[in-house]
Amino acid sequence: MPRWLRDNALAVAMLGAFLVFLVLQSVFGWQTHNEELTEFGAAPLSWPAYLTSGHFVESVFENWESEFLQMGGYVLLTAYLVQRGSAESKPINQTDRPEDDERRATPQSPWPVRVGGLPLVIYRNSLSLALLLIFAGSFVGHLLGGTAAYNQEQALQSGAPPIGVWEFLGTSDFWFQSMQNWQSEFLAVGALILLSIVLRQHASPESKPVTVAHASTGA
Repeated sequence: MPRWLRDNALAVAMLGAFLVFLVLQSVFGWQTHNEELTEFGAAPLSWPAYLTSGHFVESVFENWESEFLQMGGYVLLTAYLVQRGSAESKPINQTDRPEDDERRATPQSPWPVRVGGLPLVIYRNSLSLALLLIFAGSFVGHLLGGTAAYNQEQALQSGAPPIGVWEFLGTSDFWFQSMQNWQSEFLAVGALILLSIVLRQHASPESKPVTVAHASTGA
């Protein structure tokens, strides 16, 4: 295996799977949406046209929204909360790690650490900030795509006039779409936190070592 691929295999595998599944989602969503359009006597869309439709945009961003909310919230909560015995928790009574102290900076440390001040403050929280900003962007994408999809559906079914983004934000339909994804994401993370107390996966950093006691936290 080439060294670059070996060193980046995890990211390549995850992003490669993402692209494959996104393309498949677009193909099956396109077919499904055209079936719905045909039922109401509307002209079907081409695949490129479907990629800019509210139906596709909504379906993509409502899932991204929940994923990045879960990950951003998880990164932030694990900085302050613990779960005894879980591999997903930091050790009990630990606050910052010694390496989090900027006074231990080396010439190889990232530049915000060496500069200090506001760049350091932002950098110390940059991972959760980035994830939550992507969540916010996905939330807006879901809202815009959902508004377009809702208006098209209403026009086909009843000929109702379109509504605006703020009106769609106040509908139970928008929040139902969000909550059904949000709850499942936090359930999955909660299950991982608790299952990692007593279950193991050898060689995975998401698991405690096989020989470590159940009560060991953050091992």
